[in-house]
Amino acid sequence: MEYVTLSNGVKMPVLGYGVYQVTREECERCVLDALKVGYRSIDTVQSYFNEEQVGSAIQKSGVPREDIFLTTKVWIEHYGYEQAKASVLESMRKLRTDYLDLVLLHQPFSDTYGAWRALEELYEEGKIRAIGISNFYADRMVDFASFNRIKPVINQVEVHIFNQQKNAKEWADKYGIQLEAWAPFGEGRGGTFENPVIGEIAAKYGKTPAQVMLRWHIQRGIVVIPKSTHIERMEENFNVFDFVLSDGDMAVIAGLDRAESAFFSHQDPAMVEWFVKMVEERKQQHDSAKEEKNW
Repeated sequence: MEYVTLSNGVKMPVLGYGVYQVTREECERCVLDALKVGYRSIDTVQSYFNEEQVGSAIQKSGVPREDIFLTTKVWIEHYGYEQAKASVLESMRKLRTDYLDLVLLHQPFSDTYGAWRALEELYEEGKIRAIGISNFYADRMVDFASFNRIKPVINQVEVHIFNQQKNAKEWADKYGIQLEAWAPFGEGRGGTFENPVIGEIAAKYGKTPAQVMLRWHIQRGIVVIPKSTHIERMEENFNVFDFVLSDGDMAVIAGLDRAESAFFSHQDPAMVEWFVKMVEERKQQHDSAKEEKNW
């Protein structure tokens, strides 16, 4: 395994296992499989509603807690100082741990500054080893790094061969913020797995397109958290440390960049309104702390 050292000195595996869209019914088995394969970084989120299954798997795995880098994210409905702090403590309970390695703010909307103050306090209390952000575009990332007491060490964003985040990486590097890709394959959108350029490079190295894309991220210095529910694919994704892409191949892949999201833009006012409406509806109709979400 290769590691990155975050700006506060914490070491983090460059390759982890993400549980996005892994159902609660499958999650425990999948995390156990991932740990069996050799993954030691597990990424979950409050709004996936599978933290309890992740915690159960870690406990049953026999892998010492200190050998696992465990990440969760605060969901937007829990923003604001008091709610964010309470939600992180609840996440720790569900994950059956007395500390978290990394906690991120999941979205760049609502009371991010109040939520960040809660993370700062938990960090200083030793309950969190590192704190960061997610889905903050370059302008908001620089803003957040400049006007808070403690600077984020991570920004987890959409990065893949068709949305390479070159500008965001330049600014992240300038501010000592590690980029992490939440969609290292772009979820296959736009034909990432079938792309002929990636296929040709994969054939040259005797690797799969997925392995080439993960290796490309890693050589750019970007942390990746691919997700799969199949242990064979987990093994494939894990087997990316026995080859190195040439500078020429890295440059060819760089030429695939379309510099646009395969999903949606967080800078689109209509999308911001959508988030606002969704949060307000949940507040009015349900107890958001107990409701299942599909994010």
